[in-house]
Amino acid sequence: MQRRGLLIILSSPSGAGKSTLAKRLMAWDPTLSFSVSATTRSPREGEVDGRDYFFKPKPEFETMVAAGEMLEHAQVFGNFYGTPKAPVEAAMQAGRDTLFDIDWQGGQQIRRSSLGKDVVSIFILPPSIAELETRLRGRAQDSEEVIAGRMAKSRDEISHWAEYDYVIVNRDVDAAEEEVKTILQAERARADRQPGLNEFVRALNTEFETR
Repeated sequence: MQRRGLLIILSSPSGAGKSTLAKRLMAWDPTLSFSVSATTRSPREGEVDGRDYFFKPKPEFETMVAAGEMLEHAQVFGNFYGTPKAPVEAAMQAGRDTLFDIDWQGGQQIRRSSLGKDVVSIFILPPSIAELETRLRGRAQDSEEVIAGRMAKSRDEISHWAEYDYVIVNRDVDAAEEEVKTILQAERARADRQPGLNEFVRALNTEFETR
């Protein structure tokens, strides 16, 4: 009863925990395909092209957008980000779920796309704005200017929470992880996600008739 793969969107303001939860989900279920985004920003220390992001020069990125090769794209903090379409469609057809660690703009575009019916969207909220800033500073990756920019943008990002199917407050990352797993297991078990279910039940009824 192979089903079409799901598109699982995790979004949050920077520092609320979506990337940590995405990594934990991938460790929990190795069958998940992680959607590697393309970006025009420079790699950070330790990041690997093709694993963390596809690092693209701006002209190449724009060419991909013009050719319809991006499922979604957006400009964030002066850089472009986007999701190449081909790997996602291949995973869906093979029955594999794809996990997206993207912002609300990207999530909105995917939900409105031709693949929107297969989307499960989850928004991660911080327990407080003070805790959000503490987490951003604790990463020790960004300058004061970048942190200030992320904090200023977080209010707009949080305002889009109601557009999502599910909302989780990340007070404790272990508890939040369990909530996301529960959502994924329930969505996979929905009757309308299982295209071979009618035939399976007919086979069960045939067994009744032959007893």
